[in-house]
Amino acid sequence: MKFTDWQTRPAAETIIADLRQVLGDIPGVRVAIEAQSRGPSGGKPIALEITGPDADRSRAIDMLVEEMTRIGGLTDISDTRTLPGIDYEIRVDRNEAARFGASPDLIGQVVRLMTSGVKVTDFRPGDSTDSIDIRMRFPESHRSFDDVRNLRIPTGTGMVPIGTFVEMAPVARSGKVLRIDGQTVDQLEAGVGPGVLPSEKTKQLEAFIASADFGEAKVSTKGETADQAEAMQFLVIAFVAAIVLTLMIQVMQFNSIMQALVVLSAIIFSIGAVLIGLMVTGKAFGVVMGGIGIIALAGIVVNNNIVLIDAYNEKCREGWLPLSAALMTCTDRLRPVLLTSVTTVLGLVPMTLAMSINIPGREITFGAPSTLWWVDLSMSIAGGLTFATLLTLLVTPATLVLLDRKDRLTELRCASAG
Repeated sequence: MKFTDWQTRPAAETIIADLRQVLGDIPGVRVAIEAQSRGPSGGKPIALEITGPDADRSRAIDMLVEEMTRIGGLTDISDTRTLPGIDYEIRVDRNEAARFGASPDLIGQVVRLMTSGVKVTDFRPGDSTDSIDIRMRFPESHRSFDDVRNLRIPTGTGMVPIGTFVEMAPVARSGKVLRIDGQTVDQLEAGVGPGVLPSEKTKQLEAFIASADFGEAKVSTKGETADQAEAMQFLVIAFVAAIVLTLMIQVMQFNSIMQALVVLSAIIFSIGAVLIGLMVTGKAFGVVMGGIGIIALAGIVVNNNIVLIDAYNEKCREGWLPLSAALMTCTDRLRPVLLTSVTTVLGLVPMTLAMSINIPGREITFGAPSTLWWVDLSMSIAGGLTFATLLTLLVTPATLVLLDRKDRLTELRCASAG
């Protein structure tokens, strides 16, 4: 379904909930409604893969579906097991068909005229990039099961009834067989309701999986939670690598491990500010955009602290006492630090408020779907930077003074002892 403009309709979650309510009670029909995926990960937020013998896989799926229903908050629960049904298998007596000069390929084409049709060619409309198959088949009024039995095959001796060399036998529906890494796999998927975090439901299911007895069947977690864990692992490695490189550069420049650690402590406090801000606003932490925002925030915080520490060291080399040097450093560097922080925060305000500015239409709107993707990123940087600026101007100079006084006391004690 293609929605109208977001300003003229209710929220997509509301529309999907209404559709589920209307279409959920149709006898004999199972309706699953999925929102369009905005990223590379496809399918529903919660996905499980079950491997093992057929009987154990089926029993495990039944147990998992029952548990999903019990914990609630999940929608459109579906699995890849074949639904009960009957297919008809066409068995060709090749020897009898050869007597009449009818090949299996010819028989298959005639049968397809009754079912899916025979592809003649394809056509690409002028307003589309995809081709459309053009198929030829019998009219709908001549595509019944009895018409298949009464088909006549053109042969060298004339039109011969298909029943002369073809037997139609009912068989159990086989469906599709999914194999991953050489193993037969069934998949169990579910969506989540409004306001429900997939990670919370996944943890509940993982606790159930750890305690349940599925026989020889094995259950593994996939879907959105697995993708988030992979993204989190990558971002943590990138963040640690950035911190280590930053520490090495600062130690070489300042020739002091303690001053480098002072800079890194501001990063830790700013991350705490981001988490506190999310708790106050009641928003969940977005792994990808929130993680990228924290890494970007670390770069800005480090820059402000380097400016202060460099000015402080310059004052100390000129002969200023630690306290006087810290006060003069804050006075001299207050403007550049505030300009950096304030301009960054103000520049992120439109993204934080999900603001969309239509310059040709002279219109400002809030809450457009295209802007929600960037809210986590902007909130992480703006909230953390606001708190980190206070730390930069208050805690960093005070820490530098304490470290210098401690070093001077140590020197005096060593001189007295000498």
